[in-house]
Amino acid sequence: MTEDQELAQSLNARFADLLGEHADVGAELVRRYAEPQRHYHDQRHLAHVLDRVEEFATAKHDRFLVSLAAWFHDAVYAIPTAELSNEEASARLAIRTLGRCGFEQEEIGEVARLVRLTETHRPLGSDADGELLCDADLAILAAEPEDYRRYVADVRAEYPKLDDQEFARGRLAVLQRFGGRDIFRTSKGRRLNAAARTNLTTEALQLIDDLGVRADFDPDEWPLNAG
Repeated sequence: MTEDQELAQSLNARFADLLGEHADVGAELVRRYAEPQRHYHDQRHLAHVLDRVEEFATAKHDRFLVSLAAWFHDAVYAIPTAELSNEEASARLAIRTLGRCGFEQEEIGEVARLVRLTETHRPLGSDADGELLCDADLAILAAEPEDYRRYVADVRAEYPKLDDQEFARGRLAVLQRFGGRDIFRTSKGRRLNAAARTNLTTEALQLIDDLGVRADFDPDEWPLNAG
């Protein structure tokens, strides 16, 4: 059995633990995360997010609904995006799928809301479950430098039609969205903020150097002043 097959098998088992009576739904989601256009937003990412949900969750969180949202959060991943954003399309897929599974409307609405939240990663301060999913989704930003570089390379591979300058400008804009705020908000996730800021600053400096812009850039202030 290959490593990819083992991962798919593990994910199917995890979904069975979560929602065993609907194994067909899990199998379809696992298949989606193996689509060929995915290099970062793939089965490995799904497994990583599920792991971080378990790691960061406390008694105040609804682990079941957040885990369901994690399964759906990148279920649709088109590049370039269609008329709907990937997050909106994924949320609508969750609504249709969970509706067929017999979930209550309140539960379906909450899963869809959480999925949509991963488009901006800006949960309100009172949104514990939103904070949990967003922290889990963004945990890669605090990875060890080598793993972070691999993540960036995988994201780059998802945009083969962009030249290096186009990707660099787009990527820098994405990084700047995280300016002016702490990225991680859960009690267990907050310890990752320093490592994430180091990774983001290092990448931003490299992008700025590649683009030849912002000679006045002060790395000590980024990303705090980049919002």
